[in-house]
Amino acid sequence: MKLPHWPRRVFAQLLLSQTVVTVGVTAVTAGLFLAPVSSELDHDAMQRALSIAQATATDEAIARAADARDSATAQRNAEQIRLATGASFVVVTDLDGIRLSHTDPERIGHRVSTDPEPALSGLSVTAIQQGTLGRTARGKVPLRVADGRIVGEVSVGISDDSIRRRLLKMLTGILLCAGAGLAAGTVATLALARRLKRRTHNIALADISALLVEREAMLHGIREGMVALDERGRIRLANDEAVRLLGLPEDCTGLPIDAVLPPGRLADVLTGRITGADLPAVRDDRVLVVNRMSTAPGLTSGSRRPPGRREPGDGPVGGAVVTLRDRTELESLVRELDTTRSLTEALRAQDHEHANRMHTLLGLLELGRHEQAVAFISEQSGSHAVVAARIAEQVQDPHVAALLAGKTAVAGERGVRLVLARAAHLPDAVVDARALVTVLGNLIDNAVDALAAGGGGRVEVTLAAAGSTLLLQVADSGPGVPEELREQVFEEGWTSKDAPAHRPRGLGLAMVRRLVERTGGRIVLDAGPLGGARFTVELPEALLTTQLVEA
Repeated sequence: MKLPHWPRRVFAQLLLSQTVVTVGVTAVTAGLFLAPVSSELDHDAMQRALSIAQATATDEAIARAADARDSATAQRNAEQIRLATGASFVVVTDLDGIRLSHTDPERIGHRVSTDPEPALSGLSVTAIQQGTLGRTARGKVPLRVADGRIVGEVSVGISDDSIRRRLLKMLTGILLCAGAGLAAGTVATLALARRLKRRTHNIALADISALLVEREAMLHGIREGMVALDERGRIRLANDEAVRLLGLPEDCTGLPIDAVLPPGRLADVLTGRITGADLPAVRDDRVLVVNRMSTAPGLTSGSRRPPGRREPGDGPVGGAVVTLRDRTELESLVRELDTTRSLTEALRAQDHEHANRMHTLLGLLELGRHEQAVAFISEQSGSHAVVAARIAEQVQDPHVAALLAGKTAVAGERGVRLVLARAAHLPDAVVDARALVTVLGNLIDNAVDALAAGGGGRVEVTLAAAGSTLLLQVADSGPGVPEELREQVFEEGWTSKDAPAHRPRGLGLAMVRRLVERTGGRIVLDAGPLGGARFTVELPEALLTTQLVEA
């Protein structure tokens, strides 16, 4: 016969297992309770039999009858006591163990079936014994006459049937209590199983293992960072990409976010103190886009919290799953796209300006003013060359020189004059050209954006070398930054400008500060000589000096 299959669903297995356990525990408990009860009943029956035997032994008439071996008197008195007490038998013997009384008269005159010697020697005995009347609880005492001589024994028995009847009466109550406990356990198990059914979405037990394996493969295989947090903001799970992007320790499970990340916007977004969708944040030199989905009860999988900022003391709001996307490369491409777009607009404007110059030159030639035409060509062709030559003369690093030349042209087309200070001088190449270009480019872009929005102005760049330390300043003639906001401008997400559709604002200065501080440098914002803001950056060990190259 084919055995039935074990149920596959988690709640069904729990219900069946708990029911079996409840029944087994109830049965064992009832058995353990009945065992001492049965023993106690036997003990009570033996003590009762002993008490009846002791009371019978005090009857002088029975003692004299035993001494005289008068079975008729002994039988009559013994039967009266048996009937009065409800004992199964009251047996009186002489010194030889010969019965002088018995419930069955035919057994009078025969020796008792159990050993009378202990009682005849003066001892009181209790025992459960098998005799002619079956299994009984017995009490045996010596029978003495007035002068103290032992003339026989009195043996009283309580039938095993009467003991079992008492046990059965008690068993009914015990079984009723056990049944009530079993019913309560079954109801509790059913309620627990139904709750588990809802919580596990009626999933099969075998599917849980498969889901776990699939989850591990998915989490560690995708190229997005994922972090699962509990209601106290502690990390429950972080995949490989999240560990890489956030720079988490390998054994970060169980640690709170505030313990593994420095204070700032990124930690606030991950812990839910700042809420919203597609929030930008900076970790070292990486730009991340963060989304946090709460797993607290009452929030469906598609619900989101309204944007806003919670206070640090608001307490936990339930667990959450955080996704992280690395936007560093995209941000770099967007910046290059912005630069390309600016250059394109500059070239378009220059093309238009070049056409105007050619028309002017053509007119001068047609009017026969050849000397003026030559002077006009010399003036126009030399202005840009002079600027580029001056930058190349003052700045020896080709990357920085190219950046300044390009930014100068773009700024000019936006109505902003970008100049390199006369005292500026960079005699050596830089160690990390990419980092320096990022720092200097962001500072120039911010200054140009601020001035272009206000109708134009002047931006001055100063570069200086002190050994291997690079000092740079970017000052503008704009409105400046109030003193109370000079630290806030370096926070991620803070900006005074409208964000374009293709990328968020408020990341450039935060990234600049991270880059500068990561190399051991510092950046300071104060009021500049042109009347606007001035950023001063000090980068130690940033230049390839002659001594370093020769070494």
